[in-house]
Amino acid sequence: MRILHTMLRVGDLQRSIDFYTKVLGMKLLRKTENTEYKYTLAFVGYGSNPDHAELELTYNHGVDKYEMGSAYGHIAISVDDAYQACAEVKAAGGNVTREAGPVKGGDTVIAFVTDPDGYKVELIERKDS
Repeated sequence: MRILHTMLRVGDLQRSIDFYTKVLGMKLLRKTENTEYKYTLAFVGYGSNPDHAELELTYNHGVDKYEMGSAYGHIAISVDDAYQACAEVKAAGGNVTREAGPVKGGDTVIAFVTDPDGYKVELIERKDS
């Protein structure tokens, strides 16, 4: 078994595509429109299935905002240098909500950014990323 994708409901599809591609450096892998059921899907990622997990951005036509709920945590992405990644996110117009630094009680360097819909994305420094 393997994780294929994670689905996020978004309020503005193009805004979300721009964030994940222009701010976090992912690629738009494919996009499909379902006019009958009034939704559009965009798959983004650093590579495509089956070698890489993807994010499925789901836009339900006419819905521009969702309640986050208390169960959602975050998506985690490996980066070579969390400090540099934060600088690049800021330069691209992204929102760093926790600057790079060691995790509490440990040595791993992490940071958090927030996407336009409020989803948290953790950047974890790993030299092998």
